[in-house]
Amino acid sequence: MNWGKSIVVAFILFAGFIATLVTVCLRQDVSLVSKDYYRDELAYQDQIHRVNNANALIQKPIIQKVGNSLEIRFNQFGNIEKGVLKLFRPSDSTMDRVFALKAQNADMQSFPIVDLQKGMYKARMQWQMNGKEYYIETIINI
Repeated sequence: MNWGKSIVVAFILFAGFIATLVTVCLRQDVSLVSKDYYRDELAYQDQIHRVNNANALIQKPIIQKVGNSLEIRFNQFGNIEKGVLKLFRPSDSTMDRVFALKAQNADMQSFPIVDLQKGMYKARMQWQMNGKEYYIETIINI
């Protein structure tokens, strides 16, 4: 085999490698933290106010895993106008879950987490109470 054929074979192998690399890269799932990342970034000052409101509370909600459920202990559930608890899985957005908080006189609410895969989740609780919005975030390992 002479040099001309070797160079052509090398170029063909290199082109095949690049084509394979491009194909693999295009099939990768690129997950952002949020689908509306830029819109969420513009509204971040509101989020800072929610966090400051939650930090000003004397008794803050406590979110913890107990058995096969996620429990929230908070003595002011009766004052909640509306709220949600979002379990955010940073590694896979298909495992995210959203639970609605209920206004009730009990100090505890429980949500089943049997169907969730093991790993780290961020529990993000956002609620409205007495005309103000609040937000806390904690890490939960399931």
